[in-house]
Amino acid sequence: MPTAQATITAEVLGPAKLMNRLAKHWAHKFEVELGEEQAVIPFPAGRCVLRVDGALLRATVEADDAEVLAKLETVVADHLVRMAKEPLEIDWQH
Repeated sequence: MPTAQATITAEVLGPAKLMNRLAKHWAHKFEVELGEEQAVIPFPAGRCVLRVDGALLRATVEADDAEVLAKLETVVADHLVRMAKEPLEIDWQH
């Protein structure tokens, strides 16, 4: 299963609040698992795991294939930026 990771600094909102916002946003469409330091967001052909690590938010996306992975990377990054309401640097590593 193809996987990509990114480490995100959300200075204005903070990593926990950003994770919560994104998880609650997608909870209307998917069965999101949300804890204090981790959220798991299932998608039809993959998933996103967000983990709070001190001042950082670590995101992992997994997908059934490379094409879906690329789409999930874009969707997750776009939503993170929208929820953060600040510029974020999201560089997916494979």
